[in-house]
Amino acid sequence: MPEITFDRYWRYEELAGILNGLAEDYPGLMKLESIGKSHEGRDIWLATVTNLETGPAEEKPAFWVDANIHATEVSASSAATYLIRFLLGGYGSDPEVTRSLDTRAYYIVPRLNPDGAELALADKPRYLRSSTRPYPYDEDPIEGLIQEDMDGDGRILNIRIQDSNGSWKEHPDDPRLLVRRAPEETGGRYFRLMPEGRLENWDGTLIRMASRKERLDLNRNFPAHWRQEHEQPGAGPYPTSEPEIRTIVDFIVSHPNITGGVTFHTYSGVLLRPYGTQADEAFPAEDLWTYQKIGEKGKEITGYPAVSVYHDFRYHPKEVITGVFDDWMYDHLGIFAWTTELWSPQRQAGIGEYKFIDWYREHPVEDDFKLLKWNDEVLEGKGYVPWRPFEHPQLGPVEIGGWDSSYAFRNPPPRFLEKEISPHARWILWQSLISPHMELYSTEVKPLGNDRWLIRAVVHNTGWLPSYVTKKALERKAVRGVVAEIALPEGAALETGKAREELGQLEGRAYKEAASFGWTADPTEDRLKAEWVVLAPQGSQIALTFRHERAGMVRTTVGL
Repeated sequence: MPEITFDRYWRYEELAGILNGLAEDYPGLMKLESIGKSHEGRDIWLATVTNLETGPAEEKPAFWVDANIHATEVSASSAATYLIRFLLGGYGSDPEVTRSLDTRAYYIVPRLNPDGAELALADKPRYLRSSTRPYPYDEDPIEGLIQEDMDGDGRILNIRIQDSNGSWKEHPDDPRLLVRRAPEETGGRYFRLMPEGRLENWDGTLIRMASRKERLDLNRNFPAHWRQEHEQPGAGPYPTSEPEIRTIVDFIVSHPNITGGVTFHTYSGVLLRPYGTQADEAFPAEDLWTYQKIGEKGKEITGYPAVSVYHDFRYHPKEVITGVFDDWMYDHLGIFAWTTELWSPQRQAGIGEYKFIDWYREHPVEDDFKLLKWNDEVLEGKGYVPWRPFEHPQLGPVEIGGWDSSYAFRNPPPRFLEKEISPHARWILWQSLISPHMELYSTEVKPLGNDRWLIRAVVHNTGWLPSYVTKKALERKAVRGVVAEIALPEGAALETGKAREELGQLEGRAYKEAASFGWTADPTEDRLKAEWVVLAPQGSQIALTFRHERAGMVRTTVGL
């Protein structure tokens, strides 16, 4: 395997070169293709990883992974690329990886939003939420504060301005740290705090943040629960209006063998599951239980807690977000999908359990001191920059400093990257291995006389999940049952049975009771049987096929 080091972040061309190199080195396990173009015309690369000798990916249960839908979240790309390397490098030496690639497939998009990531990784970075397409208007802002590196140090930090009506003051124990002034407090030295940047058309009095020219959020553009811009900022003019989202929606819908998915984001160090729009009571009970079990395994492997977006990760308690990936995958297609938010500076600093979004609204000052201590001792002072004077072209004397959020918060500092992303590959592998997997259980040929033969074939599901994956998929009629087909040679005839027949679904082991008491039953709902009576001469070869969109394909031939 070529040497790939996960101690820095790659720009587009280098990432494309790494992916092409892996595909060239492992032609029997990986195929790389462009499945579409970004707004600026860059290829959106998709790696298909499976053992091609055991069958094409389309005939196996598959797992979806994408990353870096948001521009600055470049460690997400690293996590997806690490997964590819983990699978390729583990084949033949790791039994679970080997079994997974022999029987399952992976579809992996390491960088869904290459345009935004290029801006974030540029020599002079510019930070957008997501797409570079101007929206909703193709016009530059004419006034307000535009975030920019003003002092030329390659970072966009913070500006503090001394102001008697400012909301912030220095902490007496460490003047680097700004804390909120008390509600009734007066008479101190106070500051107004804002991002580093320049003021366009400033009137000398009012400071406003400039509206961004590019206001799309690609993770608001998926079809599920989509709302217009006045309700959901960044949603785009209509569902899948953006080429990046339309590309992967088209791919996923046209590959019904996908049984689960993870999208990599940053940050918070948490595994997020649907719904974002409604409480857990809206789930079919079996789906909620299964989501919780998958989440428990995720926490065991990665150390990240698994939570509901609606209950634990809302930006405002009275608001929801819509048009997101995991809601669409689950609610429309009936697939268990997750959003993994990589990296938690708070947890790194020893803060422990905290309420993700709520922490930014309210937290004890002791947490800030833990973060500063982490910066000083672990980050070697690179995460929090001491305040220093600067002559601002519009504001005059100010100070620049504070947290370098790009270095310490948005993504892991490069030397921590591999340690942070590596456990997630093992959790994704585990999710792949619990997918439904149809296998041949038995075949039987019984002579009935006069060149008539009874053919019986049984398939079963050896996976943990049922063939339909979720109860939501059944509710949405999103998945077809097992289809059995028989192909007869020339001169043979089918007397009873159907040439093609839908047999139903195969249950898995996911919904079995935990207690083995006397009333517990374990019927063979994981098996399906097909029977035919065939008129054909002895020695004929009869081809049988069983296929299920999510559980895979079984082919066998029986001799008479």
